Amino acid sequence: MKFSVIVPVYNRPDEVKELLESLTRQDFKDFEVILVEDGSQVKCEEVAADYKDKLNLRYYYKENSGPGDSRNYGVQYAIANFYVFFDSDCIIPETYFTALIDFMTGHDVQYYGGPDKAHDSFTPIQKAINYSMTSFLTTGGIRGGDKKVIKFHPRSFNMGFSKHAYEATGGFGKLRFGEDIDLSLRVEEKGFTPWLVKDAYVYHKRRVDFKKFFKQIYNSGIARINLYKRHPASLKLTHFFPSAFLVFMVVSLLASLLCWVFILPLAFYLTLVFLDCLVSSKSLKVALLSVAATLVQHTAYGSGFIYSFWRRIILDKGEFKAFSKNFYK
Repeated sequence: MKFSVIVPVYNRPDEVKELLESLTRQDFKDFEVILVEDGSQVKCEEVAADYKDKLNLRYYYKENSGPGDSRNYGVQYAIANFYVFFDSDCIIPETYFTALIDFMTGHDVQYYGGPDKAHDSFTPIQKAINYSMTSFLTTGGIRGGDKKVIKFHPRSFNMGFSKHAYEATGGFGKLRFGEDIDLSLRVEEKGFTPWLVKDAYVYHKRRVDFKKFFKQIYNSGIARINLYKRHPASLKLTHFFPSAFLVFMVVSLLASLLCWVFILPLAFYLTLVFLDCLVSSKSLKVALLSVAATLVQHTAYGSGFIYSFWRRIILDKGEFKAFSKNFYK
């Protein structure tokens, strides 16, 4: 067995079906799939049963404890010596493992991550959110889309570890958000090199509306300070950009009440976002929505970052997260 694919699942049977269907089409077949149902109310057990004859698939149910702990749970049952993690809302291109193996042939890969793209079947909002999360004009570079911008850290929607690298750290920690970066930082601290395998990409759905997108990214802003408290060297100047943009946007809007000229820099930036997305997506609707997605992203991350900075660094309080009771609503 070459790879153990481990997927935590929470209330996503339809997305899991798409993920499993895409895995049946892989050019490379030597892998197993471990689904870990994390206390879902809407289970994917029946979906998993439909694919047991098509994939080397095992399904486990456990009480809800979060995605990181669910990945650790799945690793306990893994047969292979290399663990690949996908989120349950991903679709995997048929060449994924072929591209990964080609890259591993010429490199000593102990842990890696790959990028994400928007699938043709995604809704316009999903495509706009994907753009805002991957574009260099937003925070794509900060989030690891470009290794030249900041040191790359694999993300849990598309990442993999050798058994050796994974066991060197004891697996995922207890963070609810940012647990993937926390593990990446700990593996890196053990001396392992992070690799960005650009051809091993996935189609990642992320959130389906701006309300859920805001909650997700707000918690990402909080998580960045939580990560800083655990790994002080991990906080870079670039992580302040969304907060700086949020302050810039508020100041520009207020100043424009006195003179319209002050709104021009903000309008110029948003126009660049619109035109760049229009060229890449070839869709006027997606381009317009990308402007909204960019504003939501910067506002959510920036405000979460500022609040977490105040609470954790200024007030010296403990780790926390937001929207605990209604994160998925």
